[in-house]
Amino acid sequence: MTDVDRAPSSGAYQALSADEQLALTGERTVPGIPAENYWFRRHEIAYQHILDRCAGRQLLEAGSGEGYGAAMLADAGAQVTCVDYDESAVAHTRRRYPQVTIQQGNLVDLPLADASVDTVVNFQVIEHLWDQPGFIAECARVLRPGGELLIATPNRVTFSPGRDTPLNPFHTRELNADELRELLVDGGFDVTAMLGVYHGEPLAALDRKWGGSLIDAQIERALAGEDWPTDLVDDVAGVRAVDFAVLDPADAGVGIDDSLDLLAIAVRRPS
Repeated sequence: MTDVDRAPSSGAYQALSADEQLALTGERTVPGIPAENYWFRRHEIAYQHILDRCAGRQLLEAGSGEGYGAAMLADAGAQVTCVDYDESAVAHTRRRYPQVTIQQGNLVDLPLADASVDTVVNFQVIEHLWDQPGFIAECARVLRPGGELLIATPNRVTFSPGRDTPLNPFHTRELNADELRELLVDGGFDVTAMLGVYHGEPLAALDRKWGGSLIDAQIERALAGEDWPTDLVDDVAGVRAVDFAVLDPADAGVGIDDSLDLLAIAVRRPS
């Protein structure tokens, strides 16, 4: 396997054979599927945002899914251990990303020693967990004092607007910014930043093209079982990670409740 083949941002996933790809179940996003590209790139930008922050650290990715994010972090200089509950995802990651170490395990009973890592990354996972406080407690346990917990999750306000239950059937509980902050503070962390993922101008232009929302254009046709028009296929397949923006609302003059995804940076308090 070449370095280009491993690089999630290289576009090389477009050429993967079917047996090299992890099956798309709807529970997680995977690279290399044109119709899934919007969601993959939306996840990818959060990893890109933290690469420099994580370089040189001993890092746990809790809930690593397909493994592309862990590989990005390892290639940026982090020493990466992954834990995922899904045995097929663990086997896939082990085959495809030899630069990371991966174990199968439950995120509320992490197979790591106390105070053994500098950073825990948990991207697009906590909304799937039944015991969110238990998971946060496990993160505090495995982190060294002063270690960082980085969490990205869909913003409930914009992801499932006006609903008491998540729109995504694989989600157990979605969070808004205040709820995520409260969860972290109650779990022994100080929240140093609450960032948001937003559409940059290229995606804002596509929103305008598709009647106000590129997301709705995809979801409504999928729910109706309709084939996508060719230009929607092309627009979705052409989305890049840099078409999104990760912003601090305090600096950018935007509202955190308008964000698509939340990106929390939290520091473990001394015991």
